[in-house]
Amino acid sequence: MNFQDFQQYIPQILEAPLPAFASHIKMAPKERIESLKAFSYADKNPRKAAVLMLLYPKQEQTHLVLIERNSYEGVHSAQIAFPGGKFEKEDLEYETTALRESEEEIGVSREQIKVIRPFSPLYIPPSNFLVHPYLGIAKETLNFVLEPKEVASIIELPLSDFLSDALLHETKLTTSYATNIAIPAFKIKEHIVWGATAMMLSELKEVLRFVLKKS
Repeated sequence: MNFQDFQQYIPQILEAPLPAFASHIKMAPKERIESLKAFSYADKNPRKAAVLMLLYPKQEQTHLVLIERNSYEGVHSAQIAFPGGKFEKEDLEYETTALRESEEEIGVSREQIKVIRPFSPLYIPPSNFLVHPYLGIAKETLNFVLEPKEVASIIELPLSDFLSDALLHETKLTTSYATNIAIPAFKIKEHIVWGATAMMLSELKEVLRFVLKKS
């Protein structure tokens, strides 16, 4: 989608209802559906984090950036994710966390980004994190500078490809909570995007489709 055309939909995106659980479960393994309900983690005192779903122009077309995390000792090693990370005491709010972490991980200054709105928080049982996603937009072509200790590479996904169902995929994986289970995912180039990132992508996709269909 042409970036100039996309910008006209921002007011509608601000007002669009968030499908939350209804969209998350579409990309959730059935073993995780109960854990997505709000009451399931209320007594677990989850750690807080925030991520940025960043849209920007590349060759005049709207793109969404994802990162491939480096391999490390942890449940999210080498996974595809949004830039973001843990809420720190000095952060004023979760939005601050998303912007700070994005600047650290992919080198995009917070001054380049306009935050459009928050999306639905998502609980991640294996790491006991409650993640707050934010949709942001940058109006200029971006030059990414990766933090090599955390980010192995980036994926620049055209919005038109993202909104297509051609990326939907089912795979079998062994996770931290089950062995060889069927998992809904997005197949983006050679990458399988599943778990929390796929669930957040699902909500973003539904909101954008709702706005575009309504307009």
